Amino acid sequence: MSSRKNKSDRSSHQTNQNYESERILTMQCLYCFTPIITSVTWSNVFYPSSFQHFCSNCLEQLSMIEKPICPRCGRPSNNLCIDCHRWEERPDYANVLKMNRSIFSYSNFVQELITQWKYQGDYELIKGFAPFIRKAFSANFGQLAKSLTIIPIPLTHMRAYERAFNQAQAIAQIIANAYKIPIIDALKRNEEITEKQSKKSRYERLETKNPFFLSQKLHTNVLIVDDIYTTGMTIHHAAKQLKKAGSPSIYSFTLAR
Repeated sequence: MSSRKNKSDRSSHQTNQNYESERILTMQCLYCFTPIITSVTWSNVFYPSSFQHFCSNCLEQLSMIEKPICPRCGRPSNNLCIDCHRWEERPDYANVLKMNRSIFSYSNFVQELITQWKYQGDYELIKGFAPFIRKAFSANFGQLAKSLTIIPIPLTHMRAYERAFNQAQAIAQIIANAYKIPIIDALKRNEEITEKQSKKSRYERLETKNPFFLSQKLHTNVLIVDDIYTTGMTIHHAAKQLKKAGSPSIYSFTLAR
């Protein structure tokens, strides 16, 4: 686990240093605050989002999902995984989701990163995730981009107040900005069903009542966006409502699996 300083120590995030032959930009890793020294180029001057915001040590600890993967949910697997076989055995959920793709395996380090971002309000970490989000979306959904409408998984009003931002909305916005895809907040969450999925057992998650309803119908292909795919219950609940309302093909994209 990387050692962290207090978040207030990020007061001097960037420092310019002039050298005889080139200009160097010294930044701090958004997670552990290790200095990152980067040469300034025309590319990152005009596209500052191309800067790397995690140090080499943190990057090495990011567990990228690599092939072979389950063709449905995207977890490492040589064939359709056990989870997806179980979904296929449930008639009301069998064909609601075409496929999910995720960037990272939910390792201890990735869990730490997401916890810091999601529950401790360190919103700046999204800048570190952004290059991975754009690359993974392009590789998996680039050819479908023009046909998609993005729908982020919503929070209850209480959760939104506690966190000050919706992590799914933040991920969705990066994709929307890069590919000019509309985001529509068509999914709404039943405020009476407020239990945290992270506090439930696997069985309890799979037996959870559907907390979603639609504020409007969509007749386009849909990309559901969330931060983590665990059992797939949240994604399948959302996909079921969208499928019933007439969306022809439903995909999902998450940061971790």
